[in-house]
Amino acid sequence: MDKEKDMNQEKTQEEMVKEAVEEAKKAAAEPAEDEEERVGAEEQAESEEDSDTAGDSGEETEGVEAEPADSEGASGEKKSRFFGKKNKKDKKDEKIEELTDKLTRQMAEFDNFRKRTEKEKSQMYEIGAKDIIDKILPVVDNFERGLGAVTEEEKENPFVQGMDKVYKQLMTTLEGVGVKPIEAVGQEFNPDFHNAVMHEENEEFGENMITEEFQKGYMYRDSVVRHSMVKVAN
Repeated sequence: MDKEKDMNQEKTQEEMVKEAVEEAKKAAAEPAEDEEERVGAEEQAESEEDSDTAGDSGEETEGVEAEPADSEGASGEKKSRFFGKKNKKDKKDEKIEELTDKLTRQMAEFDNFRKRTEKEKSQMYEIGAKDIIDKILPVVDNFERGLGAVTEEEKENPFVQGMDKVYKQLMTTLEGVGVKPIEAVGQEFNPDFHNAVMHEENEEFGENMITEEFQKGYMYRDSVVRHSMVKVAN
């Protein structure tokens, strides 16, 4: 009986050992399967990543293929700048430059026209004024001849005094608009202002000096309206 118990106990111990070994094997096998599954998952992820990378590399390859064109464009621009070539202007900019140049020319032409018109107007005014003054001067000459023929007794006559006042007022008005008589007697002859109608030998006067005035000359501003008619000595 004791031997059977011992044998049963030994069998029980052996079974327990076997069960323990089996459990240990199972426990050891499970991590290996997990590791295989993890490795398989990593390999699958790597394969998917490689496929994505291949697609991306294709897109990047297209981008890389475009770079030489850009580099060629940049090199072309450098070459054009190096050889002094200018980029073609926009039509709108060309039109703006054309209109600006046209406007500048028209403004310059208008300014020249304005200056020319003002000069012509001034000349026309001066010509008209000289023409009127030239027609008034004979009236002045008649006043001077008439007043010069008046005797001392007749100077007290109211009519003579009235004519003298009219003459003085007329001369004041002419002087106010820029008319003045040309100096003659005692001055050196100047063909720009004097008209010599007679010559004489006179030791009292120097050479080419005016001794007598037959008709008084007048100037309007800086131009001669009528030359003085004079006698020149020596």
